[in-house]
Amino acid sequence: MNREKDLQAAVSALKNGGVILHPTETCYGLAADIFNEKAVSKVYQMKAMSKSKPVSIMVSSLEEAQKYGVFDKRALVLAEKYWPGPLTIIVPRTERLPSHINEGMGTVGLRCPDHPLVFQMLRMFGGPLVTTSANRTGELQAYGAGEFLRDRQEDCVGAEALPDAIIDIGRIPEVSPSTIVECTEAGCKVLRQGPIRLDL
Repeated sequence: MNREKDLQAAVSALKNGGVILHPTETCYGLAADIFNEKAVSKVYQMKAMSKSKPVSIMVSSLEEAQKYGVFDKRALVLAEKYWPGPLTIIVPRTERLPSHINEGMGTVGLRCPDHPLVFQMLRMFGGPLVTTSANRTGELQAYGAGEFLRDRQEDCVGAEALPDAIIDIGRIPEVSPSTIVECTEAGCKVLRQGPIRLDL
């Protein structure tokens, strides 16, 4: 298994408007360039997800996250304490976030992953990526690339519903999806408890 080659192929696919399948510290995920509307639409198609459902953004640093979301003191404390890690922080969006991301919504979820391959991929790509778990809406998360692909082969789906590149490290430990906390003017509240247990 040549992971460096897989990384290069994934980054190339992302830069060419593709969607990739990759591991994270929680489960396998799908990623695409946030600035490529067609690629983002493909993510929704692959998940059979309504456009009314938001996606999150994956970044390599808090500094990068602040370009796309407004972090108040509470959100900053959480990011500085738990990033990189399985914590998605929902904050008000900035004007730099493309309008096709979570269209009509005033917030965006941001996450800085704690997985060396994903972190390296983000640095090699040089920008933020849409991130979402690799599964159809309402179904269980995938903990191996084969699980995600097998479901599609059984359904005889077309190539448009398959990832353009895959970083496959085999089956990973089953960890629940990231903790989600929302920090807005109304306050901070936990929307989903995950690997990081928060009591706000």
